[in-house]
Amino acid sequence: MSTPDPRTEPRAFLMHLYQAAVRRALPLHNTAPHLPAPPKGRTIVIGAGKAGGAMAQAVESLWPADKPLSGLVITRYHHTPPRPAGLPQRIEVVEASHPVPDAAGLAASQRILQLVQGLTEDDLVLCLISGGGSALLTLPAEGLTLADKQRINKELLNSGANIGEMNCVRKHLSRIKGGRLAAACAPARVVTLTISDVPGDDPSVIASGPTVPDATSCADALAILRRYRIELPAPVLAALERGELETPKPGSPVFAGQTVHMMATPQQSLEAAAEAARAAGLNAYILSDEMEGESREVGKVHAALARAVARQGQPFARPCVILSGGETTVTVRPHSADAPRGKGGRAGEFCLGLALGLQGQPGVWGLAADTDGIDGMEENAGAWVEPGTLARAQALGLKVERHLDHNDAYGYFQPLGDLVVTGPTHTNVNDFRALLVL
Repeated sequence: MSTPDPRTEPRAFLMHLYQAAVRRALPLHNTAPHLPAPPKGRTIVIGAGKAGGAMAQAVESLWPADKPLSGLVITRYHHTPPRPAGLPQRIEVVEASHPVPDAAGLAASQRILQLVQGLTEDDLVLCLISGGGSALLTLPAEGLTLADKQRINKELLNSGANIGEMNCVRKHLSRIKGGRLAAACAPARVVTLTISDVPGDDPSVIASGPTVPDATSCADALAILRRYRIELPAPVLAALERGELETPKPGSPVFAGQTVHMMATPQQSLEAAAEAARAAGLNAYILSDEMEGESREVGKVHAALARAVARQGQPFARPCVILSGGETTVTVRPHSADAPRGKGGRAGEFCLGLALGLQGQPGVWGLAADTDGIDGMEENAGAWVEPGTLARAQALGLKVERHLDHNDAYGYFQPLGDLVVTGPTHTNVNDFRALLVL
């Protein structure tokens, strides 16, 4: 398949870069080097995340047919890939809700804990972890109900808290996250295979680190909850204050002999996209794979950089592609019946900020999309921005500032036909952003 010409097909070319990034992170391409040898005893596969179904299939296709293999992995609804013809299913895949947990995730998490009971030193646990696992692998701490966890999750998502802050709280309000799952597997050997969706690729943050040590504390979780004014039931708050919900720490014997393998990272996907851009004769620059901050503001900063390149050839030479990744945040503004909350996610809100900052700058096109194929809770992965975006929107009576006020990126880009819709990609290395400057 030929590469689209960026000068005549800028949208197709940016999609080509996105697809290169996603392809680099697909589990089947990355699992084989990290699989351990079969043990003397049983091999139990457990895990959770948006890539969970694809990771399970990769293990099934690579594991020796004559060696026992069983287990259970949780993924998001509609994120289980089609099963290849002739591949027998040895690992059960259960679908549940993300980003807010539901009863299906709770029941599956309880079953995972049951699966790892009574193991021996001869047994092996393969834990498959990817982004989204925090919501999917849900087992509330004593004193918390599923409804409590759903409310806390929603409030964290709307607060503007970054992923590290959210997962610190999740770990301390769980019976399975923050290393507790590893403790439940003892004395079996645990090998964790993970796909990173977090800035810095810290395995203790990815899906709230169910099988790795946790360096954060109950006091840290309390400070975050107070910072964002999130309430807890009184008995749980008291347990946090007394340190009774502490997680296993680095150096704990429950992690002895356990290993973690990072199968795919945001940086690797950005490098794959940069390589694809250079193959098309363009300069390619990766700003960072760890960008955080308010999505709209990050969009405006990217716009200022692209305008400088387009107008002055500084700090990068045209024609070029500017790439970045990471995990930005959206602080949901207050809304009412007269000003209802809109729809959209991080990528869409980035694109609103980008369009506002570019002000129709000639020669600049942009794509921002989540690498899992879902931006927030809608069906789109992200959105496009091009030189005519603002003018076309104004002709339809759409004002970018109003849509930013309502966190309504979906309502802005959908009438323009500028949503990026890919469907689930079966992997997740977080935000992907690409600006083409000609």
